[in-house]
Amino acid sequence: MVKYVDPSAMVGEYTIFGRFVVVLENAVIGKNCVIGNNVVIHPGTKIGDNVRIDDNTVIGKQPMRAANSAVTKDQELPPASIGNDCIIGTSVVIYTGSVLGQRVLAADLSTIRENVSIGDFTIVGRGAAIENFCKIGSYCKLETNVYITAYSELEDRVFVAPCVATSNDNFVGRTKERFKHFKGVTVKKGGRIGVNATILPGKIIGEDSLVAAGALITSDTPPRKIIAGVPGKEFRDVPEEQLLDNQE
Repeated sequence: MVKYVDPSAMVGEYTIFGRFVVVLENAVIGKNCVIGNNVVIHPGTKIGDNVRIDDNTVIGKQPMRAANSAVTKDQELPPASIGNDCIIGTSVVIYTGSVLGQRVLAADLSTIRENVSIGDFTIVGRGAAIENFCKIGSYCKLETNVYITAYSELEDRVFVAPCVATSNDNFVGRTKERFKHFKGVTVKKGGRIGVNATILPGKIIGEDSLVAAGALITSDTPPRKIIAGVPGKEFRDVPEEQLLDNQE
């Protein structure tokens, strides 16, 4: 089988498919798209115009729920939606209920869970994982192997360096009390997080704040300050020329 496109699916003009593509019922694919080999597009998925989807990627996957999962819920989810001019890399998994804006790049091996929204022009780096119930703003950059825990929010123009880890469970998987307190991280507009930093549950990274490489954030960070160390402490002001307002 070279490809399977369900008769109820809609495909725009000049869209091309690789080998062994599967497009399931009621999916909508815009015009001028390029769909690679072995791609699976699940029912109802909406893909805009001029979208590139590379080999072995899955769009609109249904979540699996383990019996003891704390955050995956049984629910009716809307179809995944991919905006115009997006680039989706090789072996990416985007779950149903996810919404990507325009010109989003999801690099190879990244995962975007259900109930996630991603704003225009944002980059999701190679191997990055965005868990469910997250909101990612526009013009953000999440670099290689970033982990964004469930129930997090990143505002516009946030930068997250490689291997940053975030968490949402202060009880570390023990006691029923933890179910009442799940909370991810919040990174305000222009916040930046350095390589290999760790952000504990519920913490807020202030606007234009900079978390230094390797820092452990155990409390909210003030705006426009550099936070460094383990645990993180205020180091000094963010240099004036680095502030978001002073960027061209």
